[in-house]
Amino acid sequence: MASESSITQSAIRTIEIENKAVAALLDRIDDSFIQACKVLLECQGRVVVLGIGKSGHIGRKIAATFASTGTPALFVHPAEASHGDIGMITDQDIVLAISNSGNTDEITALLPVLKRKAIPLIAMTGETDSPLANAASTVLDSSVTEEACPLGLAPTSSTTVALVLGDALAMALLEARGFTRGDFAISHPGGNIGRRLLVKVEDLMHKGSDIPQVIEGTALSNALIEMSGKGFGLTTVTDSSGNIVGVFTDGDLRRSLDQGKDIQTTIIDDVMSRDYKHIQGNALAVEAAKLMQDSNVYVVIVKDADQQLQGILKMHDLLQANVL
Repeated sequence: MASESSITQSAIRTIEIENKAVAALLDRIDDSFIQACKVLLECQGRVVVLGIGKSGHIGRKIAATFASTGTPALFVHPAEASHGDIGMITDQDIVLAISNSGNTDEITALLPVLKRKAIPLIAMTGETDSPLANAASTVLDSSVTEEACPLGLAPTSSTTVALVLGDALAMALLEARGFTRGDFAISHPGGNIGRRLLVKVEDLMHKGSDIPQVIEGTALSNALIEMSGKGFGLTTVTDSSGNIVGVFTDGDLRRSLDQGKDIQTTIIDDVMSRDYKHIQGNALAVEAAKLMQDSNVYVVIVKDADQQLQGILKMHDLLQANVL
C-alpha cells in the first residue's frame, strides 16, 4: 500500500502540472480567441458542441454552461450524429468540436458533411496541424506539454485545459451580451439560484383578510383577539384611511403587562411600536430574509410603492419557499 507521503506527493504533482497547463492558456487569449467569440456572438442558431470520450464529458459541460449564460447550445454525440443526429444541426448553427488529437474518427467523419452544409466550425484541439484544425475556420489551441497521469495515458491536463478554455469563452460571451443576474435566474427557475433571484416578497406574503389589522383607538383586549386569531405574533395598526401607523407585537404585550397596563382600558395607540421593520412588495424575497436576519425579527410588514400596507411576511414563508 502506498505511503501517506507518496499519496500526498502524487496529489500535489497532479495539481502543479494541471495548474501549469492552465496558466499557459493566458498567452493563447489572442486573435483566434477573439475571432471565436465574434463568430459565436453572431450565431443565429445554437452552438452545437461535439466530443468523444473524456472530451465528450467536457463538451457536455461546456454546452450546459453556454446554455445557462445566454448562449443557446446543445451537445451532440459525434457517433450518433453519423447515424442521423447530424440532422439536429441546422444551417443557423455553429459547431464547436473538441478533440485533443484533432484526429478523432467520429468527428473527422462529420467534417465533409459540415463543409457541405456550410456550417461554421470552431476547433478546440491540442494539435493545431490536424484534420480537425485544418477543416475549422477558427482554431483554439488547447495543447498541453504533459498529462498529469504518470502513465501519460489518462486525459487529465488536456481535459482540464479544454474545460477552462470553454469557461473562458462562456464568460467572455456572457459579458459581451450584457447577461444579467436576472437573465441567469430565468435560466434556473427550478433551483436555489432561481428562487433567490426571481421570487419576490409579494409572491410569498400574506395579504387581504389574512393580515392582522386593527385601527387606532382599538382597546388592547380587542387587539389581542386579532393577534391570536391571525397567528402572526403581532397586529398592524392603521388609521381610518388604512395607512399603517404602527405594530403591536408579543414583545410589546409582555412589556405592557410588566407595566401593569389594563388590557380593557388601554388603547392600542399607547402601547404599539411606531418603529417597525418593513419592506416593499417588489423587493426580492432574499432581501427580506437578510432584513429579518440582520434585525433578528421573524415577521416584516410589507408596503407598496406608496407606503401603504400591502401584506405581511414570516420567516417561515421564506423557509417553505426554499429561499433560505
